[in-house]
Amino acid sequence: MMRQNPSDLPPGPAIHADGKAAGTAFLIDVVAIVVFVILGRSSHHENGSFIVSTLKVAAPFLIALLAGHALSKSWQSPAAPSKGVIIWVTTLVLGMLLRRFAFGRGTALAFIIVATLFIGAFVIGWRVVWEWWTERKAADQPAD
Repeated sequence: MMRQNPSDLPPGPAIHADGKAAGTAFLIDVVAIVVFVILGRSSHHENGSFIVSTLKVAAPFLIALLAGHALSKSWQSPAAPSKGVIIWVTTLVLGMLLRRFAFGRGTALAFIIVATLFIGAFVIGWRVVWEWWTERKAADQPAD
């Protein structure tokens, strides 16, 4: 059984240049942002309508996430960890700027640190796991 060199695989193997895959990748990232907001709100025991309050807190990051996907051209290779890095940095920086200046919400250092770690772990993390899994799967395939 001949193993394929991972560097010979296209970026974001098995899910690239496909509208459905790009939409799925975007949806996974949206879920990561929403989970981040829900966990944060619950840890601070915030009141108010669950859906409305969650959307208000998530809005700057969801807008920034969309910008990150556009900036990275994620539809070309949605599962590539390198796209995830661009999406993460854009979501974090633009999201914090929007949160502070457009939405009038706080950006305490502790919040920035937690957001950096959580969003990075999830937006990049699933891509790293996907790449590892698809490379492993490709390596286990018999050579032609």
